[in-house]
Amino acid sequence: MTVKRPTSSSVVLFWMPVAAMVVVAAADVLAGPGVGFLPLVSLGPAFAGLLGGWRRTALIGVVALVLCVGLGLYDGLFEERRGFTAMASVAGVTGVGIAAAVMRGRREVELANVRSIAEVAQRVLLRPVPRTAGPLQAAVSYTSAVAEARIGGDLYEVVASPHGVRVIVGDVQGKGLTAVETAAVVLGAFREAAHDEPDLVGLGERLERSVARELEGEKFVTAVLAEIASDREVVFLNYGHPAPMVVRRDGTLDFPRPPSYALPLGLGAHGIEGPKPHRVAFAPGEQLLLYTDGVTEARDEGGSFYPLGERAHLLKDPDAHGALEALRADLMRHTAGPLHDDAAMLLLRYHGHGEGKSVPIE
Repeated sequence: MTVKRPTSSSVVLFWMPVAAMVVVAAADVLAGPGVGFLPLVSLGPAFAGLLGGWRRTALIGVVALVLCVGLGLYDGLFEERRGFTAMASVAGVTGVGIAAAVMRGRREVELANVRSIAEVAQRVLLRPVPRTAGPLQAAVSYTSAVAEARIGGDLYEVVASPHGVRVIVGDVQGKGLTAVETAAVVLGAFREAAHDEPDLVGLGERLERSVARELEGEKFVTAVLAEIASDREVVFLNYGHPAPMVVRRDGTLDFPRPPSYALPLGLGAHGIEGPKPHRVAFAPGEQLLLYTDGVTEARDEGGSFYPLGERAHLLKDPDAHGALEALRADLMRHTAGPLHDDAAMLLLRYHGHGEGKSVPIE
């Protein structure tokens, strides 16, 4: 079990109520009875109510009352109303602080429950991809543009079907819960059809029908489907999505583009011809990176797009997950801040049967 060490900021916040009361007491003693800093003792329970739990706030309040009595006797303020007014002020602030701490604690519990439910939903929607699928090693990276979120409008999945390893990477138009719901529709249809449909075109048509039933207006989903069988090639079906990147064994790059561009999913169910499959050589020792436009359209401070092709050398780590994490870290350095769009990357390494795990990239 890992023990979480307190940070310097948390230590400062923890001792702030005590420090406030010590400073007030010292100032009162040094200034003498004529000045009277007594009401400022209420800063202790006030800070405690903002930063701690209700029990600690109550304890700080009791200490503040005791301190208030001591300073009041020292200053001779109980001979008039000032001393009792100061005590009433400390008691009132302590009560408000306790109420605030109780309410904050309830909200934190509710937020923790909501986050727990959201994490379960996220794991159901974007399940971890298998580390190996047939002759492939897989790794995935997902960075949401929404703070505190792990999923958004991008989607991915890897399915080892009887017809080969089938993969999808897609990008839903829009953001927010609507985009997440659409991603769930696409992934649900893909996971079922990937096992049933004998060819990639049939799989794509099944996805098109499912998406067309669910989407309204001009909403759409760009996606690229890939199928890797045992004949050392990959078949692509591209629905208006960025071309994948193939890293050859000698380090050269290939961005295979479709023979003709097709409309995204959700826009092709009106008699318009769908995409045509195209085959690309894919042999042991090579890598295939599928990604969304949140990667290639990420800009730096000068407005320059992320040069994915120039950073392919970062995928040289023998471990696929480590290689993809290096690429993701470089992407975050490029933007020097949060992304403006979700960014998903799915890396597939073809090791074959009995092939080594090393991927030499110069």
